[in-house]
Amino acid sequence: MDVEEKIRLIKEFAEEIVTEEELRELFKNNPHPVAYDGFEPSGIAPIHFGLLRASNLKNMLKAGIKFKLFLADYFAFINNKLGGDMKNIRLAGEYFIEVWKACGIDTDKVEIIWAKDIMDGIDYWDKTLRIAKEISLERNIRATTIMGRKQGEKLSMGQLFYPSMQVTDIFHMKIDICQLGMDQRRANMLARDVANKLKWKKPITVHHHILLGLQGLQKKETDEETLLASKMSKSDPKSCIYMHDTYGELKKKINKAFCPERQEEGNPLMEYCKYIIFRNIKSMTINRPEKFGGNIEFKNYEELRKTYVDGKLHPMDLKSGVVEELEKLIKPVREHFEKDKKAKKLYEAVKKLIITR
Repeated sequence: MDVEEKIRLIKEFAEEIVTEEELRELFKNNPHPVAYDGFEPSGIAPIHFGLLRASNLKNMLKAGIKFKLFLADYFAFINNKLGGDMKNIRLAGEYFIEVWKACGIDTDKVEIIWAKDIMDGIDYWDKTLRIAKEISLERNIRATTIMGRKQGEKLSMGQLFYPSMQVTDIFHMKIDICQLGMDQRRANMLARDVANKLKWKKPITVHHHILLGLQGLQKKETDEETLLASKMSKSDPKSCIYMHDTYGELKKKINKAFCPERQEEGNPLMEYCKYIIFRNIKSMTINRPEKFGGNIEFKNYEELRKTYVDGKLHPMDLKSGVVEELEKLIKPVREHFEKDKKAKKLYEAVKKLIITR
């Protein structure tokens, strides 16, 4: 596969690449660079964790990238996820691995790393302190939004370590490409700045889109506050579609979702079509009664977008189509957790945990 085809695979899902030229040079000099994505293990997996990120990962693997899936157990501990109970956090991490498997990720082709396994040594903490010395307190506090915390929110001393530790992970794991969501941008840009100061290899960042929750766009004073308020959150059942939702639950949620007529921007159902459905299917058929135009088929997202914005597709018909397509994608995962004894046991255990932010 040539370099331009690899770039195309990345741009298929990337909302931002910093920088594309650096990525092109990386592929020219190294056909198999190392990338990572990281997660705090907590709660039940939403569709952006299962379907969106699985699609991204498959593209990265097609491009010949060596991928590391990072289970940030100590970060979840610092961030008080699942009450800061490490036993429960690691249980959630094992459950996450089963979700990836159920989504079609071949775990033999990726390296799964736990934070606990790379932090046990002076080398890691030496990097952390060197990095922390290069970051002002003010910038560090601004970067704590990567934890899903609002600026000005009361934080513990442990949470103030979080940005420096996340940057440390990048260098400690020898990452070439940071492939995370736009909500992690502050940490990745910190890593690039620190690399310049310490004369370390600068990582390239590939940021993917953050899916809107079912409530749609929640406008705030800044773009970052808008992103945090609007994104689909696994800790908020009202905003979230989970990988275990039944057909009935899925239909109920979608039918209540924000979906303004003729509007693409801020419309979560249009986002699910663009970033999930059309990345997993070749065409989308929406069934309608003959009196409303009959069934209609879309070969790609642009066809759907134009039809919807032109007012030729009613929101309730769009909702119906989204329900059917998401059900096709979620059903195999749901069935895996029903039939596989280990997966079922993990899911039942995680369901009982008390979710904390």
